[in-house]
Amino acid sequence: MKWIKPSQYFLVFSLPLYLNFVQLALTAQAQLSQQNKTWQISQTFKPPKRGAPPASAGGSTRGGSCLADKKLITPLIPPNKLGLTLSQHPTFFWHLPESSVKTAKFLLLTDDDRTEFYTTSFTLPNRSGIVSFKLPDSAPALAIGKTYHWYFTILCDAQDSSENPIVDGWVERIQPELPLSQALAKANLQNLPSIYAEAGIWHEALTTLVQLRRSEPNNLKVRIDWRQFFKSVGLSAIAPSPVINCCTSKNSSSN
Repeated sequence: MKWIKPSQYFLVFSLPLYLNFVQLALTAQAQLSQQNKTWQISQTFKPPKRGAPPASAGGSTRGGSCLADKKLITPLIPPNKLGLTLSQHPTFFWHLPESSVKTAKFLLLTDDDRTEFYTTSFTLPNRSGIVSFKLPDSAPALAIGKTYHWYFTILCDAQDSSENPIVDGWVERIQPELPLSQALAKANLQNLPSIYAEAGIWHEALTTLVQLRRSEPNNLKVRIDWRQFFKSVGLSAIAPSPVINCCTSKNSSSN
């Protein structure tokens, strides 16, 4: 009979315990890593699980005679046309083709389109690209939990509105939950777009991405994140377009 040395006994009986310990340690590490990735870096926009807004009263988009080759305005909004925001005065974005007319109108309605909340007009740029309009601080603040219907139109024909290209969408201001507020409080500009995109906060996700693109135009990661964000909402064709400084109210009114 061949005897086993005491050291071999120790190895035989301790090996399973060691492997079990290693497995427990790896599991705990994976769980901790997953917790730390609550707001992981991902530039894919994740729409929140919410009901779709009402159908547009007059369709979505139509072209106009004053647009080059009768191309269309493209609103930069999620596929369901509802953009969430945390801001009292969010920023709206559109992609515009070249136009022979330089005046556009923005209208914000509430109460099922029965009440004019805010309206303004502004001058358009001389070239095609992505433009934005920030609701000014002088405008009424969006109320938390309320949905607003906006319209954007280019005034091709002041006498016949049927010739004016128009797009519309909805915006709703929400109150951030505590984990989101804590993540935002710790984040820098480089992390903000992914935090907003992960939480489904459209207006701030795109606004911070635009800020990064303007401040770091040659940053490869910023350019990749930009393309990924647009691709995730079916707007890949818009991603190469320049971001143009526009637009400021020429006149405005509110309720």
